[in-house]
Amino acid sequence: MLCIKNGMVHDAIHKEPYLADILVEDGKIAAIGERLEMGTGEGIRIVDAEGLHVYPGFVEAHGHIGLDGYGIGYEGMDYNELNDIISPQMRGIDGVKPMDAAFSHAAAAGVTCVCVGPGSANVLGGTFTVIKTVGKRVDDMVVRDGVAMKCAFGENPKRVYREKKDSSRMTTAALLRETLFKAKEYMEKKEAAGDDRTKLPAFDMKMEALLPVMKGQIPLKAHAHAAEDIFTALRIAKEFGLKITLEHVTEGHLIVEELAKENVPLAVGPTLTSASKFELRNKSWTTPGLLAKAGCQVSIITDSPVIPQEYLPLCAGLAVQAGMDPFAALQAITINPAKHAGVADRVGSLEVGKDADLVITDGCPFEITSRVKYVFINGRQNETME
Repeated sequence: MLCIKNGMVHDAIHKEPYLADILVEDGKIAAIGERLEMGTGEGIRIVDAEGLHVYPGFVEAHGHIGLDGYGIGYEGMDYNELNDIISPQMRGIDGVKPMDAAFSHAAAAGVTCVCVGPGSANVLGGTFTVIKTVGKRVDDMVVRDGVAMKCAFGENPKRVYREKKDSSRMTTAALLRETLFKAKEYMEKKEAAGDDRTKLPAFDMKMEALLPVMKGQIPLKAHAHAAEDIFTALRIAKEFGLKITLEHVTEGHLIVEELAKENVPLAVGPTLTSASKFELRNKSWTTPGLLAKAGCQVSIITDSPVIPQEYLPLCAGLAVQAGMDPFAALQAITINPAKHAGVADRVGSLEVGKDADLVITDGCPFEITSRVKYVFINGRQNETME
């Protein structure tokens, strides 16, 4: 049992922080309130947070930590299947390296939960998984597996497959549509077969992987930087009646009103990089703030390791410097990415019943002079902070 006493609580739900104690039992938040009584005795730990700030563990909505190894080259790159432009059967969980150094860096900085999966070379790349940032076996780190199906638009598929199958944005869209039509037909044949196995279509791993998408159980997770690619992603999702989240949204500030009308989750970033390709030429720190002000659900992302995972709070701070409301920026690295990844019932805010993922700092985490004093993940203090 753990009790964090007298901290200034920023719960990511209420805009104004408040002084309170937080009681943790069995890895969950058991109570939040003033002057909580918990007794004394063996197995009871009290952390005095007077003068400190208590936040939910920070959450990344989109990255590749553990799939793109730290301090290694091609040998550690497991985030793209480069032999097949259509590879929905790939599962991010199968490529994660839990003991990669990037995880300890992330946890020490207060990033406690991440949504990770295949990269964006493929028109369809595979499924993302949500994991905590501590552990030796990925199966024990999972919050929820198979949360979204990655698809990609724009320059990445064109560049990687320009000599094979994809040389234009029209080709990318056509390949995705063709695959979705096949998946729809496959699903309908399975449904029509019922219990008669003789009528089932021939087993197809790719089509099986797409069934949760076609049934609306998980969204397409659409990599799209440029405005035209954002609209193509939305167009195709509507054609098939699919759920969708938009990832990167680099030119989102140019189409704010349109995105506000669409009401789909937006993951903005990575912005703390140079414009390494043409579709990034309009990147701006104003983007997340403008979209949030318009009423969009905005998450700020690092796309780790494009930006090292531990700089997620810094990215939120730079968005604040560019005009984003500080509370909106906090939500953009806590509850909004938790919603984006479909795990808001477990993480993203300080509420009774949720996982006890907490970050205790001596100042605002958006400011580089602030220090992380404690990190708790599932109610346990992160070893690198002890």
